[in-house]
Amino acid sequence: MSFTLKAGARQIDLSRPVCMGILNTTPDSFSDGAQLARAGCERFAVDVNLALARAETMLAEGAVFVDIGGESTRPGAEPVSVDEELSRVIPVVEAIHRNLDICISVDTSNPTVMREAVAAGAELINDVRALTRDDALQTAAESRAAICLMHMQGQPQTMQQNVRYSDVVAEVRDTLQQRIKACLDAGVDNSRLLVDPGFGFGKTVQHNFQLLKQLSSLRSLGLPLLVGMSRKSMIGAATGRDLDQRLAGSVAAASLALHNGAHVIRSHDVAATMDAIRVHCAYQDA
Repeated sequence: MSFTLKAGARQIDLSRPVCMGILNTTPDSFSDGAQLARAGCERFAVDVNLALARAETMLAEGAVFVDIGGESTRPGAEPVSVDEELSRVIPVVEAIHRNLDICISVDTSNPTVMREAVAAGAELINDVRALTRDDALQTAAESRAAICLMHMQGQPQTMQQNVRYSDVVAEVRDTLQQRIKACLDAGVDNSRLLVDPGFGFGKTVQHNFQLLKQLSSLRSLGLPLLVGMSRKSMIGAATGRDLDQRLAGSVAAASLALHNGAHVIRSHDVAATMDAIRVHCAYQDA
């Protein structure tokens, strides 16, 4: 199934899979956010030049999107204030928009951050809560940005406690279908929408691999699929590897997702992920 995603002024061809690079601007990211800290500060502050250099590298490696997040959503993560999230995200969005030709995604659930980020140059709103917070749906609908709706059971602070599904694939699909309908009812054209099954967000390792194995069943939603498994605990559980040793496992998972119909792979490791995408496309073309 071929798609063209409308994201602000862009029309992004998803007839072949693409990569979204991850740019965390948080001190407590489970993977890499603290690497962008400004030196010499008593409290965490983002070094915009470091963030811009990271985004530039991702673009050179083949990323079509860069996803900027200022609030960690790892299991057990604590929320941050709106002002703090804005201070981490907006200067980075502005710098990348000013210097690079790449589609900027803002990873947020906060309508104020959505609004300010789009004004600063973001063209995709990537919401782990699927626009369920007050005013988030209206804010996203009124923008010209593309929207990624992700499935999550619970909230980041508690989502890995008492995780239960009768049928994880069916329940993820049904919840995403409800959020798609909410967007369409709010006036969002479906050409602006993507969906993400939310690997690691209120799922056990078994649930995650069930979703990966049956990812193609989400094609019935009729929208492009964004998948993010890079360096996550499901990779660690399968391989026994620590965070900094999960590249091979992450690329293997991405390859399986591509085989099962993923259109966008969200990754910390763009170059390696692009190799997987290129091999997949060569295989498909043979």
